Formats: sequence, C-alpha cells, structure tokens
Amino acid sequence: MNYRNIPIKKNIALVAHDHKKDDLIAWIQEHEEELKKHHLIATQTTGKKIEEKLGVGVQTVMSGPLGGDQQLGAMIAAGEIHVIIFFWDPMEAQPHDSDVKALLRLGVVWNVPMACCPATADFILKSPYMKEEYQAIQADYNTYLNRKIKD
Repeated sequence: MNYRNIPIKKNIALVAHDHKKDDLIAWIQEHEEELKKHHLIATQTTGKKIEEKLGVGVQTVMSGPLGGDQQLGAMIAAGEIHVIIFFWDPMEAQPHDSDVKALLRLGVVWNVPMACCPATADFILKSPYMKEEYQAIQADYNTYLNRKIKD
C-alpha cells in the first residue's frame, strides 16, 4: 500500500461559486482561528474576499472560469493541496462546469479530503487529523501509467 504524508500545517484550497461565496466567507469567519494555522489557497475572487474579511494572506490562483480550477487541479496532482473546501452551487449551471467536475474528480483520484458543504467542512476541520500529520492512502497508478497503448 502506498501512502502520502499530509503535514500538520495543511495547504487548504478554498473555492466558492458566486452564489456560495458569502456562505464560504461566513464559514471561514466562524473557523478563523483554526484556519489561520494553515496555508490558504483560493481562486482569485474568493481569495480577495477572504483577505478582506480575515486580514490574512491567501495564495491566489486565477479565477475559476479563467483557469483557476485547473491550476488547483495541477496542484492536487502534484501533492500540493491537502484539503479542499469547495462550496459549489448545485442549483445553477456554471460556464466552466467541465473544469469544476475535473477539479472534484482529481480530489477523489488523489484521495484529498474534500468538503462541498458547511457540514462536511465542519467535520474535516474538527477532525483530530487536522492537528497532526496524517498518512493518506495513495492509489498506485503504475499499472495505468505502464499500460500498453494500442496503435
């Protein structure tokens, strides 16, 4: 079995669709002290709102529709994201739905703890694993990578 180390200070990706940004900001304010112990990464608009409300530095990537979701996906594949909090809007189609689906898919492929609603985000943040290193099971994709490709 393969494992990937998730350190005590985690890189937490924070993402929210337009109609969910206020919900994410409210959740962040409720958990401000705990979140300040970690490295926060967000898509651009969300990151600016977080910085304004919390007064903490947030690493930002591009806005989601402009490639930010794909940038976060690349960071997930590189093992640079440890937790994803993504409040997405299930009631409204997004112009970049395929990017959103890809981001969520990569979170599952790489076994990254992921919350898409406040209740799950609470469970993750309150978990004892948030205060210690954690060895996450990492799937072995060598069979896939070394498969024979037919001409």
